[in-house]
Amino acid sequence: MHTVCTYRPFVCIAPSTACLEEARNVELSRTDVTNGLLGGYESFARLIGGLTPEGWRTRTRCTGWEARDVAGHVVGQLDDVLAGTVGGRTPDEQAEQLRYQDPATLADRLRGAAAGFGELLGALDDGAWAGPSGVPDVTIDQGVRALWFDTYVHADDIHAALGLPSDRGEALRASVVHLRDLLLRGGWGPARLALDGMPELDVGDGGPVLRGDPLRFLLVGTGRADPAEFGLDESVNIYRP
Repeated sequence: MHTVCTYRPFVCIAPSTACLEEARNVELSRTDVTNGLLGGYESFARLIGGLTPEGWRTRTRCTGWEARDVAGHVVGQLDDVLAGTVGGRTPDEQAEQLRYQDPATLADRLRGAAAGFGELLGALDDGAWAGPSGVPDVTIDQGVRALWFDTYVHADDIHAALGLPSDRGEALRASVVHLRDLLLRGGWGPARLALDGMPELDVGDGGPVLRGDPLRFLLVGTGRADPAEFGLDESVNIYRP
């Protein structure tokens, strides 16, 4: 499986209060993130639920994965979150165990899991939201943002495979913000992201100003496009070995 299909959260190379504070998302509230993730799951369910058998078997830019494998990973990942077993299965195992379900069944399964997850998130107080998630070095806040990010990027994998237009709404903005935080916590930079239609985002202090399409930068940062588009090298890929 291609590494672009695997989420591995960065931690600070030299952890410090300043690093963690700077990496914190301040642009999106807890409500924004929760509603965004749940809306992203509903959009993903609609996307996969309407696929034809041919669309379900279409190869994606995740090497070795068809659309059904991407869907199986997204649904299986949420299953693991709800079961408290994050990390117990690889993305390939999640995909393999669900790829033989039909699109409508998997879409319904995702909707049910998302509803349950929404109830759990709604029951948390702000202290728990900012507290540990059970995944090392990741708070619940960061984990939910990561799920939204992952769901958006994988939905775009399917959109691209089927020749469908990308979603360029709030989920794209949130994903770029999350990517910025992952780059910062991973020690990449400095740079300023001055991407089309978005407020400027700093990755550290100073550095070159990067301009262009935010979706293309997201694809570059997740190993899905050539970093030379922005005058960068492979170090910008958050999934690099």
